[in-house]
Amino acid sequence: MEKLYIGAAYYPELWDENEIDNDIMRCKQLGINTLRVGEFAWAKMEPEEGVFDFGWLTKVVDKLYENGIYTVMCTPTATPPRWLFNKYPETRKVMEDLIRADVSSRQHSCKTSEILREKTRVIVTEMAKAFAKRKGIIGWQIDNELFPYNEGCYCENCKNAFRKRLKQKFGSVDKLNQSWGMMRWSLCYSDFNEIEPPYPKQWRHPSLRKEWWNFQCRQIKLYVDEQAEILHSYGCKNVGTDMMAHNYLSYYDVNENLDTVQFNHYNPAGELADTAFSYDFLRCVKDKPFWVTETQVGWNGSEYADCGYRPAGNCYINTFLPIAKGGEMNLYWLFRAPKNGQEMAHGALYSTAGRLYRVSEEVKRACADLEKCEKFLTGSTVKSKIAIHFSSTAENSLSAAPLVKDIEYRSLILKNYYSALRHYNVDVIDTPHSLDGYEVLISPFLATADENGLKERVCDWVKNGGTWIVGPMSDIMNGDVSKYTHSPFGFLEELAGVYTKYQKPIDNNVFKARWTNDGECFVSVCFDAYECREGTKSLAHYIEGEFAPLSVITERKVGKGKLILVGSVISHGDLLRLVNRSPVAEAGDNVILVERSGRENGIIAVEAENRNGYIVLDGEYKDLITDRRLSGRYEIAPYEALVLEKLK
Repeated sequence: MEKLYIGAAYYPELWDENEIDNDIMRCKQLGINTLRVGEFAWAKMEPEEGVFDFGWLTKVVDKLYENGIYTVMCTPTATPPRWLFNKYPETRKVMEDLIRADVSSRQHSCKTSEILREKTRVIVTEMAKAFAKRKGIIGWQIDNELFPYNEGCYCENCKNAFRKRLKQKFGSVDKLNQSWGMMRWSLCYSDFNEIEPPYPKQWRHPSLRKEWWNFQCRQIKLYVDEQAEILHSYGCKNVGTDMMAHNYLSYYDVNENLDTVQFNHYNPAGELADTAFSYDFLRCVKDKPFWVTETQVGWNGSEYADCGYRPAGNCYINTFLPIAKGGEMNLYWLFRAPKNGQEMAHGALYSTAGRLYRVSEEVKRACADLEKCEKFLTGSTVKSKIAIHFSSTAENSLSAAPLVKDIEYRSLILKNYYSALRHYNVDVIDTPHSLDGYEVLISPFLATADENGLKERVCDWVKNGGTWIVGPMSDIMNGDVSKYTHSPFGFLEELAGVYTKYQKPIDNNVFKARWTNDGECFVSVCFDAYECREGTKSLAHYIEGEFAPLSVITERKVGKGKLILVGSVISHGDLLRLVNRSPVAEAGDNVILVERSGRENGIIAVEAENRNGYIVLDGEYKDLITDRRLSGRYEIAPYEALVLEKLK
């Protein structure tokens, strides 16, 4: 990472051409150096089929660059023009009610349509010809917030492609019936052509639902890969696609052939810890700095404002946090509030009349402070010895068949595990990720553990000295959302050296547990009870209820490492007891800490909850924002950020 980029989404097609000079002046007023353009402008780029006009956008890019402002160029494929839909109506997606989507918003096209794919290739190719070598363009964004909205498209092309995909995977319909357990309720198919998508508002089979979702996600990946291949063939750099906070559409799959992970979030003011979780995940997908391509400035909105107004200081911290966590870009949506349309109530850096908001002044302050720290931030990275699994397969499997009522996978991981580690450097990883360099791996609710070679890799990693804290509800089903019949687990029971006597997926506050050595062990949500085999010891056991005195946490040495099997959701303190590692520093629970190392070394501390906090430093540091020297205990003000360079 050589430079930091702060800016916003900009839509010059919506404004008079003469406004560009005023907007450049506004960029300089705030200190922002990057604008993202083009994502919804297909109709202006290709006003009629085969007729292209990029001159207006070329002038914008050139003028921005002449004034020291970089451009992220977007392909406009989220909003094909009306002439395309009118001439080729089969390109419009079919909703779950089997009615074609209206041309009234965005993301209403079918990604399986060969005509849409052809027209997409044409516009992307013409854009690459026009802009690949243009000075000032630092990266590319493919489409906008791709996702299987409304669980995808239900057109005949999608249905047939889905059936073909199932035939390729299973080979025979008998094997599909067996894998999904379709004999139950006499649901067996006699031919692949009988298979219909799982329509909403019906009691849908979990295996069918997940397979349909996987298919729709695969169509999106193919769609992205086609665009990326074109852009790369013309020499375009930093190609990515902006995605949202969840992992239902797998980040690892979609970004496989892309260069830069891009992320959009609209978390309200009180959810900075949520965004920190996302950043620790994004950083790992490509093991390089990520880009925040959209976040709200003051408030979210459509026809009305939403998500609340950011209190004083929050926008400053929202600008700072992604950079602290290893990102190199933070762009706001949007530069200037639109004068009409579905999102006219959305917040922006500038009002429709071109006037600053209070939060915009915070962006200006953040730009100035980040510039003071740029050498430190670009000369250091985030290195972690602890990792937490956040699996796309688990997210989708537990959505189709949660087993425990009202659980939400991402929320469970964030609140019960990640939040305990806000004073540690921690990587959030999916199952394809390498385990090299980690000392501790935490894998709760990893419903499918035998995928992407993880079973073999994690066993070798533990044998070579790693500590694997796994469970609850991990390794309990395969990729087809089917439970195992030989054991409650695929392989964990044997590896952990236990016999699972009971499993209870209902939390009614009956069970209590205690550490074998001392103290209460908090348990909740779901409950496994284990008998320990030879070589396995009990770390905590039930003391009340029908499971007493069976174990709820066990430990077994495996080679040079150990496997800790956890049968329930435990408290933050209990989790840290198992992790058994020192934090970056002692700090208040409202303070997020990041240790940075490389050419530069030090700590970043961010107060995330708008209240007083503290940090206790183990030596002397220089705060690069204020130029103060700090040591010992320091009281952190609400929404204050410290960039602390360690002094020798």
